[in-house]
Amino acid sequence: MSSYTGKCIRMNRLLEAETNTCLIVAIDHGMTSPIFLDGLYDTSSRVREAIAGGANVLMLGRGVVKQYVHHFSRTTSLALMLTASAAGKPSGAMITPISSVEEALRSGADAVVIYVALAGENEPEAISYLSKIGETCEFKGMPLIAEAEYPNAYQSLDQMNQELGVDYLKRNARLCAELGADIVKVNWSGDQKSFGEIIRACNKPVVLAGGSLISDGELLTRMQQARDVGGVGCSVGRNVFQHQNPQAMTAAISRIFRDRWPAKQALEELQSKLGG
Repeated sequence: MSSYTGKCIRMNRLLEAETNTCLIVAIDHGMTSPIFLDGLYDTSSRVREAIAGGANVLMLGRGVVKQYVHHFSRTTSLALMLTASAAGKPSGAMITPISSVEEALRSGADAVVIYVALAGENEPEAISYLSKIGETCEFKGMPLIAEAEYPNAYQSLDQMNQELGVDYLKRNARLCAELGADIVKVNWSGDQKSFGEIIRACNKPVVLAGGSLISDGELLTRMQQARDVGGVGCSVGRNVFQHQNPQAMTAAISRIFRDRWPAKQALEELQSKLGG
């Protein structure tokens, strides 16, 4: 059986056919954050809540997968992280390979994930690594999710938008697409128009990164705006696993993409669940 067949089968699990959506909850921040995040103390609950809320893909590292794979439903896909962040560096941009496509295949994963940070001293190495993983994924039939994001995922999004801006995200997203990404994860660019330009630039399924902690209303509004210009879903970490009700927040995001609800309606339902 060809690798093309394998990739098609896995992509059909990542992108739900009925709604053409991909709802990812990223619980990989123990390998990327410069500090430990309180929401990860009870990772078992976070995994169960994300799945119960409607996430069909979880981004995880190998150790967490082993511990909590028994929580997976029949429709839960694993996206195995192949990179971590050497967060001790002031730039926060040193991305370190930690796994392989072969390990992902042995683990039963439906995708691999790599963080792509450009504009740093190691940009040539980052591009070379992305290309190598893209080639291996194509050969072995494994979908590649490329995180075409700002160099420091823990810096203020407003600050990064000012320093690097839409041109950086557009270039990064297109580079990822050119080198084999099947799904591209991108930071919010600041407005709906520019985010739509990024989607058109890479011409691949795009999911919106959740980013740093923001209000429920702001997050859901971004989700709706991304959806309305062609985004197929999201990849949210901190705004789910650090939320007071991760399951309810995941369900609210699902309302935006799967049910095509406006953000205002999804927020009202979320607030009712929170007792607000």
